[in-house]
Amino acid sequence: MKGRSAVSVWRQPRAILWATAAVVALGFLIALEITARHYGLSGPITCQVRELIFAPKSGFLLYASLALMMVVLTWRQRFIATGAAIGIDIAFLLVRWAVHAKTTGGHPFGNGALWVLLGYGVIAVTRRTGRERVLLLKGVGLGLLLVAGRKTGDTWLLITSKARPVVLDQYVATADHALGNPSWLVGRIVTATGTIGFNFLDIVYGQLAMAAVIVALYQLRNVAVERRFPSHHLVRTFLVIGLLGPAVYMIFPVVGPVFAYGAGTEHWAGVSLWAHTSSSVQWAVGDLWPKTPPPIDIPHHMPFDGTTPRNCMPSLHTAWATAIFIHSRKGPRFLRFAGTFWLVATLTATLGFGYHYGADLIAGVVFTLTIEAALRSLDRGWDRSGIQLVVYGATVFTALLVSYRCLPLEMAKHPWVFGPLLLLAMASVVYGYVRTIALWEPRAAPARQPEPQPELI
Repeated sequence: MKGRSAVSVWRQPRAILWATAAVVALGFLIALEITARHYGLSGPITCQVRELIFAPKSGFLLYASLALMMVVLTWRQRFIATGAAIGIDIAFLLVRWAVHAKTTGGHPFGNGALWVLLGYGVIAVTRRTGRERVLLLKGVGLGLLLVAGRKTGDTWLLITSKARPVVLDQYVATADHALGNPSWLVGRIVTATGTIGFNFLDIVYGQLAMAAVIVALYQLRNVAVERRFPSHHLVRTFLVIGLLGPAVYMIFPVVGPVFAYGAGTEHWAGVSLWAHTSSSVQWAVGDLWPKTPPPIDIPHHMPFDGTTPRNCMPSLHTAWATAIFIHSRKGPRFLRFAGTFWLVATLTATLGFGYHYGADLIAGVVFTLTIEAALRSLDRGWDRSGIQLVVYGATVFTALLVSYRCLPLEMAKHPWVFGPLLLLAMASVVYGYVRTIALWEPRAAPARQPEPQPELI
């Protein structure tokens, strides 16, 4: 109603929910900032503020965030925003060139995108009213959430390396015998492809966020016309995965086979895979990856260095690639093909580069489907099928972690029993998700047949 006051509007349950979520998110960022400072690190807020002036860590991510914000703008406004961002970046480049400033460890562009993004936030508050203000603020918030999610994830990874001095790689590597040690197998295959195979997979692995933005832009392509966001889209899933995944890292710290069972610095046909500190070499079990699978033995907690992130269980690259695959299913043929390709290539890279065990990938798939089911249920309203799917997915995910921790030796000694069981557990969640989503999708009603007319005599 037009006469409704602003106070009564904010009393609506949906508005209260969004306000509560904003307060919780801000509190989480502040808590993460304080925790990072406790370990002598820069928190997500500090890192983001620095990028207003200094060279950003990822200019591509900032421009991707700007692109997400621009889904609420008209084409004319998009051209103006893009031109302003490029102009600001050119100004920054000229200033850095004049003062001989270095951009080591960062990109020479991206500041302009961040300034324009914040500028539209100011415009939304000062120059827009009503639904237009809300829509523009949602666009700005979406872009900033993508940036904040990246900074939050980076800080989480640093905290895991400081807060978890021991890792559980021996447990996961032992359990991975049930799957045939896929990281060692795929690692040897990627090694055989040489520079070409490595560079190709490295591009796919490193540009996962860009693939997500492409799918998200397709899903949000009509926002400027309809003046509203769709009820569920890929960015929501991406952000929740990035928020919850590092929390599991703290519970189940794992560094990955290339560090725990390798030298930490691998070279593929002359190309350096990972520039890492020599301390990881001192803590590794031995230089076994990818040539020699680890022996089957009683696993133990394993002390590790204070710089390598404990970011393996679950595999978030697998989780994000799975989310891209799911959300690309309703797109055109090219988008569906790209989603499938990115999933297969990402799985190959995570194993072939030695970043993950096979057990990590299974947990990552279950993790994503559970989160996706929860978000869809939250959007459409919780019902029995949604609750059952989320509870089942969470139960399977917990059972996977418990089995990796408590039954690794039994799994390694009986691979023909536990290997199929692990795959069956993942497949059951996949089947449950597909079946439940099919029930939720609206079905097209059959066309009404015209009634036969009586013949005229």
